Amino acid sequence: MPFPLHDVDRRSLIRGLGHFGGALALSRALPTWAKNGTAGLAPAPGVLSGEDIALTIAESHFSTGGRSAHAVTINGALPAPLIRLKEGQNVRLSVTNRLKEDTSIHWHGLIVPFQMDGVPGVSFPGIRPGETFTYAFPIRQSGTYWYHSHSGMQEAMGHYGPIVIDPAGADPVRSEREHVIVLSDWSPIHPHVLLKRLKQMGGYFNMQKQTLAGLLAGKDQSAKERLEWGAMRMDPTDISDVTGSTYSFLVNGHGTAENWTGLFTPGERVRLRIINASAMTNFNVRLPGLPMTVVQCDGQHVQPVETDEFQIGIAETYDVVVQPTEAKAYGLIAEAIDRSGLVRATLAPRVGMAAEVPALRDRPLLGMKDMGMDMSGMDMGQGGVIDLSQPANDSMSGHSMKMRDKSVAPQVKMGPGVATLSPMPADRTADRPTGLENVEHRVLTYADLKSLEPNKDRRTPTRTLDIHLTANMERYMWSFDGVKLSDGADPIAFRHMERVRVNLINDTMMPHPIHLHGHFFELVTGAGEHNPLKHTVNVLPGGKVSFDLTADALGDWAFHCHMLMHMHTGMMRVVTVRHEGAAV
Repeated sequence: MPFPLHDVDRRSLIRGLGHFGGALALSRALPTWAKNGTAGLAPAPGVLSGEDIALTIAESHFSTGGRSAHAVTINGALPAPLIRLKEGQNVRLSVTNRLKEDTSIHWHGLIVPFQMDGVPGVSFPGIRPGETFTYAFPIRQSGTYWYHSHSGMQEAMGHYGPIVIDPAGADPVRSEREHVIVLSDWSPIHPHVLLKRLKQMGGYFNMQKQTLAGLLAGKDQSAKERLEWGAMRMDPTDISDVTGSTYSFLVNGHGTAENWTGLFTPGERVRLRIINASAMTNFNVRLPGLPMTVVQCDGQHVQPVETDEFQIGIAETYDVVVQPTEAKAYGLIAEAIDRSGLVRATLAPRVGMAAEVPALRDRPLLGMKDMGMDMSGMDMGQGGVIDLSQPANDSMSGHSMKMRDKSVAPQVKMGPGVATLSPMPADRTADRPTGLENVEHRVLTYADLKSLEPNKDRRTPTRTLDIHLTANMERYMWSFDGVKLSDGADPIAFRHMERVRVNLINDTMMPHPIHLHGHFFELVTGAGEHNPLKHTVNVLPGGKVSFDLTADALGDWAFHCHMLMHMHTGMMRVVTVRHEGAAV
C-alpha cells in the first residue's frame, strides 16, 4: 500500500543520508556499554552511577540498516546511558529538556514516591523545554529495570535506557560476566504517522495475510474457516499492529547486519539482563544450541528454571544465565511474535565472529482460544456444532451469543469501541504464548516462574476486581472496560494496604502487556506463597490473568497497556491509593 508523496520523499531522502553517514551516525549514537565487542558490564566504561547523575534529552539523528531519521536521545545516545545504582543509596537525577516539546522520564519498575514517578498529568506536570527537573529518591530494591519517556510517543523515537541495581547484600545469581541486552523496534516513519495509518486501516502493516497459495498448501485456514472468521470480521493473522514491514528490530541499537557482539570466555557463567524496550513488539527470544536458565523476572529473583525459548512482552525484563563451553559464536535471536522480522546478535569469544542468522519461522495463526472461546470441556450444543457464521453485530444463538452478551461483563460500557466480549476466557498462565504453541523445544510459561523467597504478604484478598481489556481492532480503538482515559474514566481506587485480587480479562485477539506503576503484584499461578512478583504481565488473547495486589504505595499511579499506541489511544487508567476515609 503506497505511502503519501511526502512520506515517500522523506524516506528517499533519509535513505540517502543513511548510506552517506550511517556508520558514523551509529558510532556517535551508541553509548559505550552498547557498542559492538563489549566485554560486559565490568569494568563498565561510560556507565552512570553515584548519587548525582545528569541527563539531557535532545533531538538527534539515528541510523541503522542504511536508514536514518530523527531521534530523541539522552546524552546523545540511543539506547540511553546505562544507569548503575546500589540498593540502599539515595540518587538525584537532574534531567534537562533540550527538546521543543515537553518531556519526562518514568523509572520503570522502581518503587519511588509518586511525585517522582514521571507521568505528566498524573504524578507531575512534565518537564518543559529548557527546564531541568530533579528526580530524587532512595533505592529500595535491586535487579534489572529501565527508564523511558511518558510524554507523547518519544519512547518510540529512542527515549529509553537500562537500569541495573546491585543488591545491598550477596547476589544469589552467580556469574563471571554480564551483558545488558536492550531489545527495541525502530522505524524512520514518525510514530504519529504510523498511528494515523492504523486508524485508517487496522491491518495496514500486516503483510502476512492469508493467500490462495497458503490455502492450497494447507498452511492457512480452510475455505470454510475463512468464511466464518470473515463473517465475524476477524483476521487470524492480526497478531502485531506495527510489523517488520516498517520496523527495524534492534539489540543495543544494532540491527542484524551490524551484529552486536558480547564477549565471553568458554566455561564462564554469563548473565544476560534482557529488557524489552520496544514500542509495539513482543519478542520470542532464543539462543540456538545454548540453554538459558531464568533467574530473574521484572527485577525479582525466581527459582532457577531452564528453558530454550521465552516470550518477553513489551516492558518486561528477564535475567538469564548461559554457560557457553565452546569457543564459537552463538546467536541471540529475538523474533517478533508475528514472525515479520527478527534481529540476530552474537555471543562470541572474540570480535569479528558472527552467529548464523536463522530463517524466519512460519507466521502463526490465531485460533478459537484466542477469541476467548476455549473449546476444551465446552458444551458444544446441538449436534456438537457452534454456528460461527453469523456476523459479529447480529444476534447470535447459543454460546456464540456471548460474543455480544452484556451479561458477560456488566461493568463494560458497550459501544463502537467494544467489538467483542470473550464468552469464556481461560486462565492461560500455563499456556505457551502466541506463536510458540507448537515448537519442539522447551518454552517458558508464567506457570514455570516461582519466587525465590516466600512472598511477604500472605493475606487472603478482601475483594475481587475485574478489569476488561477491550477494543475495536478494525477501527483501532483501545480501552479498559470500554472506556478510554480521555473519555473521563474514573480512577481505579484502592485503600492503603488493601489486599485485592485483580482479574485482567482480554476481550481482544492480541496480547497486552499490562503495567502498574509504583507496585509489584503477585501473579496467581498456583504456586501459593511463591507466586512470582511482577510489575508487567502479558495477557494472552482471549485469556485472563489474576494477580494479588497489596496497595502499599500512596498516591496516583498510571495503569496501562505498554503497547505504546494502545496506551496513547485509550488503554490507560489512573490508580489511586488513599488512606481509609480519605477522598479519592
